[in-house]
Parts: sequence; structure tokens; C-alpha cells
Amino acid sequence: MKIGELFSVSGYGVIVTGGASGLGLGYAEALAENGARVSLLDVDPARIAEETRRLTSLGFAVRGEVVDVRDHAAIDRAFDAALAAHGRLDVVFANAGIDSGPGFMGSWAGAQRPRNPDGALERYSDERWNRVIDVNLNGIFATLRAGARIMRPQRSGRMIVTTSVAAYQCEPAIGAAYMAAKAGAAHLMRSVAQELAADQITVNAIAPGFFVTNIGGGHAKQASVQHAMSRAIPMHRVGFPEDIKGLALFLASRASAYLTGQQISIDGGWVLGAAD
Repeated sequence: MKIGELFSVSGYGVIVTGGASGLGLGYAEALAENGARVSLLDVDPARIAEETRRLTSLGFAVRGEVVDVRDHAAIDRAFDAALAAHGRLDVVFANAGIDSGPGFMGSWAGAQRPRNPDGALERYSDERWNRVIDVNLNGIFATLRAGARIMRPQRSGRMIVTTSVAAYQCEPAIGAAYMAAKAGAAHLMRSVAQELAADQITVNAIAPGFFVTNIGGGHAKQASVQHAMSRAIPMHRVGFPEDIKGLALFLASRASAYLTGQQISIDGGWVLGAAD
């Protein structure tokens, strides 16, 4: 088989939750640009309208639907609608997630990282904790369940979960619920991968490091934050959605057919520690 055929996703039916911005939009672009038919599911109707209009104007087969992943029945309905629209479901990106608010440290990098009282454990409200778990973990569960319902009878499919390097490395600038949810999502991915392997459905995770997206109010777009993080990352730069497209295409295609239950970090070497 030629390499181009191995990575081909032409004609695939794809669903991306949280697909109207950030990494989700990067996944959607990577697949659509290579001939897949993509459904963007997102909670933001304005972004859905803007991105579907932009992508379809470029000749890509993209549709959008407003879905809150906390509404599990809505996820099921959206999956059925995408299947009807595309005629097949080959790939699911369980990507939708939210920021958990401040952690107990007030900066992302540097020699001096001040404590942040607003992120202290004793000030972490039930409402804040439950909202993050509901979106970042329970939403992943409902998305994987919806995918399995369609993929198991056809005995094929790819499901990719967006976790984070925060799934296995504590980052004190992030609220604790985010790390708990991402670690839970990583282990859920492994459990589902084990269950669905006999049905030739692969389930893997992408664990991004520091990427420039809108999450957390868009703090990663600040030049000062990018500069500080670049000094801590061995590659001396932060990540952008374009950087994740190759990995997304690999995990969605036949090239990864014998890979399942794996969490792949993409972080410019951040978790290795500063090198110079």
C-alpha cells in the first residue's frame, strides 16, 4: 500500500465535539482538507455558523450543529443526524472541554510563581468542580458511548479523545478539576479501547501541552505568556492548532490501525523539563 493511501481519509464521516475553535477546529480542518465529511458539534452557535461557512466556501464538506456535551440525549441525536448526513461514521474526536479556572499558582512559568488564593483547594466550590467534570469527563463518556453505539455494529471506527499532559503531570496554574477530569478521561479511553478492540475499533488520546487556543479566556494568546512558556519548552516555542493536524490525521487513518489504548503527548518536549 502506498503511503498516501495509508493516510487517506477521503470520504470518511467524521464528528468533532468542540469543533468550532481551537484544537477541535484543527482536527476538523485536517480531516476536511483531506476529503473527509465533517460535522462540527459545538456549544457556540456564532462560531459554528462562521466556521462552517468559511470551510464550505473553501470547498470542504463540513456541517455544524449546536450541541452542549452536558446534554447526553442531544449528543445521541447529533450523532444520528451526522450519520444520516454523511452516510457513514468512521472517526469521532471527543474533544469538547472547558477551562477550570485558576490553580493555586498565579503564573504559568518563571523562577517566581506566586501563590494564588483564588485557586486554593479550600476555595474550590462544588459548582466549579462539577461543571468541569461534567464537560471534560462526563461529556467524553457520552461521546464515546454514542460512537460505540454506531461503530460496534459496523465493526470499524476510530475514536480520539483530547486529554492533556495535565492528565499525568500536575500543573499548579490550572484548577484541580481539570487535571482530575483529564486523568479520568485518559483511563476511560484505555478501558473503552480494551472493550472495543475485538470489534476493530481503535480508541486513543491526544495529550496536548501548551497550545494557543481560546480556552481559559485566551490567556495563551498573550505575548508575555508565550514568551515565558517558550523558555520552559525545549523546542523554545508554544504549540498552535496547525501543529496537531498530522497526529490527528494519523490516528484517524488506516496508518494507526494496530494502535489502540495509547495516549500520545504533543508538547514540544515540555514535560521533559527545561533544557537550556
